[in-house]
Amino acid sequence: MPELPEVETSRRGIEPYLLNSTITAINIRQHKLRWPVPANLPALAKGKTILEVRRRAKYIYLKLNNGSSIIIHLGMSGSLRICTNKLPADKHDHLDICVSSKQTGNNILRLRDPRKFGCVLWTDKDINQHKLIKPLGPEPLEDDFNAEYLHNKAHKRQCSIKALIMNSHIVAGVGNIYANEALFKAGINPKRKAGNISLKRLQKLVDAIKLTLNESIRQGGTTLRDFTSENGQPGYFAQKLLVYGKAGENCSVCGQPIIQFSQQQRSTYYCPHCQR
Repeated sequence: MPELPEVETSRRGIEPYLLNSTITAINIRQHKLRWPVPANLPALAKGKTILEVRRRAKYIYLKLNNGSSIIIHLGMSGSLRICTNKLPADKHDHLDICVSSKQTGNNILRLRDPRKFGCVLWTDKDINQHKLIKPLGPEPLEDDFNAEYLHNKAHKRQCSIKALIMNSHIVAGVGNIYANEALFKAGINPKRKAGNISLKRLQKLVDAIKLTLNESIRQGGTTLRDFTSENGQPGYFAQKLLVYGKAGENCSVCGQPIIQFSQQQRSTYYCPHCQR
């Protein structure tokens, strides 16, 4: 599924076409996504100006000039594209947000979601108080996610360190791919109990999480199945993965085989020699 770097890549790609534009129409072809698309969304949004295109964890939200926001999640296989009304929609293109601006003319933000696990929602309240946003932990790329914070959250926890950093209430948006990669770079066994890891080692992990996410954003995200960015181009970070998806291959550091096992119903990859 699209993880934080893919979502941030999409946000950066669509922002120039949406910022300070006016919503002229919203065309809903499929209301039944993860949660129903509000039937009155076109009426609520029409004529509003998009002041900000922001991301919180794996959510993108369009902040409008009346204080409301449109919240978008890409689900398991969703993607966003900027296109013109000359491009016909296919069967998986479920929603169009049509916009107009003096700078970029008329464009469409199109949501494609083959598996229909994404969402498009509306809120007229502070975005940070929305029920999907409020429980989220700090952003992993922000300063308030640091070793001291993680050490405090890990204190006396019996869960694995991988489970801890994938808990969106602890830190928002560290998905499975990047948790595997960051733990490898930090030399930490993904099965190790979170409460048993020193502050010094957690500093390495925090640094590795930030480094891994930033590297992936620079590469345009990771394409594993059907994720593509707003212009249809895939990400290339998959070419730089060190352990994820490499079960049985030799570790790039020590040469020992990479191990795969299931952890909380997610695939975990690690080097038992390098990660302690």
